[in-house]
Amino acid sequence: MAKPRIHVATSFIAGGDVVLPDGPARHVALVLRLREGAALTLFDGNGHEAQATLIEVGRKRVVAQIDQVIEGGGESPLSVHLGQAISKGDRMDYAIQKSVELGVAAITPLYVEHGDVRLKGEREAKKLAHWQGVAVSACEQCGRASVPAIHPPRSLSEWLSERDESLRLVLHPATDDSWQQADSVESAALLIGPEGGLSDAEVEAARHAGFQPLTLGPRILRTETAPVVALTLLQHHFGDL
Repeated sequence: MAKPRIHVATSFIAGGDVVLPDGPARHVALVLRLREGAALTLFDGNGHEAQATLIEVGRKRVVAQIDQVIEGGGESPLSVHLGQAISKGDRMDYAIQKSVELGVAAITPLYVEHGDVRLKGEREAKKLAHWQGVAVSACEQCGRASVPAIHPPRSLSEWLSERDESLRLVLHPATDDSWQQADSVESAALLIGPEGGLSDAEVEAARHAGFQPLTLGPRILRTETAPVVALTLLQHHFGDL
């Protein structure tokens, strides 16, 4: 059985012992039911992993001894920033989870014209923390040691104004154009619209910001399926798939 991988937002460069925070500690003790002597892998979310052994497991305290610190793996040579229109319920969680598994470097949830989700204040903060937790869990599962940033939600126009990636693509099923493939790409921006699609004005704004239209075939994909297919395509051409 593979060793459990647990995210701990602390540095283990100096080695020694690490007291697990409350959430990971409960998961180790109550969900995984690990006991003293069990081996596990800790990662700090910034690219470092530690092979560790549990030396104390209690109801309120779990301590791991660091045996070895190594550079983590699982990162793609292609850095993709995903701009994902916010969708309701589990659909957004799915899009984030699968995008992280497919090596995305950063995700910005977007408010768009045809989107039906608007978050403010405390509700937005809670949702952002939840999405970051989804990203952490995906990293625990897929073997990544760097947790992609989930940026605070913002308007599409703000996100477009900041893009400088060498390849910029907007999913637009109505297009007859085909994106121009380069021999190699190190960074990319990918824009995914909501269930109702991006408006004509939003597509035009993306074009003006240097985005090329991309279609994924004759079938219309759901907003949570589209990033999975598009990221797979990008990783196949320019990444590590």
